[in-house]
Amino acid sequence: MEPGASFKFRYVVTDADTAAALKPITGDDFPAVLATTRCIALLELAAGRLLKAECRPGQLSVGAVVEVKHTAATPVGAWIEAEATYTGRSGKLYAFEVVARDPGGEVMRGRHERAVIDEARLLEGAAKRR
Repeated sequence: MEPGASFKFRYVVTDADTAAALKPITGDDFPAVLATTRCIALLELAAGRLLKAECRPGQLSVGAVVEVKHTAATPVGAWIEAEATYTGRSGKLYAFEVVARDPGGEVMRGRHERAVIDEARLLEGAAKRR
């Protein structure tokens, strides 16, 4: 993959994507706008889509570093566009510039790093954490 490669997609925000949907976990009343965590997930998905071509059978990519600023609220029913642009490698990590936009403009920007790993090894390690 060459630096500058990018992938973006649009998604329509639902009630399940909002900060308010976290009430069963936290007990807190948050607003019904796109949760920061969900926006980050969308940006990770865009970067992960770029890395599919780098993965051999049995491999996948996982997020390792996320540094973002969430600067505006996106309401339920609005589209959100997640875009990742590959910027290069740092050792085993693939680095991306990420940005999310809604109809009003930019809502999140930052950087994200991912690693390509063996899925079986990931699952084995996770099973040991029970």
